[in-house]
Amino acid sequence: MTAHADTHHTDSHSDSHHHHDAPAHGSRRDYMIGFVLSVILTAIPFWLVMTGVISNKQVAAFVVMGFALAQIVVHMVYFLHMNSKSEGGWTIMALIFTIVVIVIALSGSLWVMFHLTNNMMPMSIDAMKQMP
Repeated sequence: MTAHADTHHTDSHSDSHHHHDAPAHGSRRDYMIGFVLSVILTAIPFWLVMTGVISNKQVAAFVVMGFALAQIVVHMVYFLHMNSKSEGGWTIMALIFTIVVIVIALSGSLWVMFHLTNNMMPMSIDAMKQMP
C-alpha cells in the first residue's frame, strides 16, 4: 500500500508541473526578445529628441508617449508574462487597466505642465522693463 501511495504521490506531483492554469515562465529567448525590444524602444525616442528630427515639441511628446506605452506593453508581456492564457485572461484585464491608468497619468502630467508653462512663466525682459 505504501508503494501505491508513493506512486500516487509521484503522479500528482508530476501533474502539478503541467497544470494549465500555472503561470507561464519565460525562456531565455523570450527575455532576450524583451530586452532587445526595450533597448530599441528606449533608443529611438532618445535619438528623435536628441537630433531634433521632430521639430514640433507637441508631436515629439506624443511620439515619446507612444514609445513609452509600447515599452510598458513589452515589459508586461515579456517580463511579467501577461497573456490571454494565464490566470484565465485576468492578466489581460490588468494590462488594459494599466494602459488606461498610464494614459491618464501621462496626459494629465502633460496637461498640467503645459498650463503651468503658459500661466506661470515670468514675462519677457522687455515687458518687465516697461513695468512701473
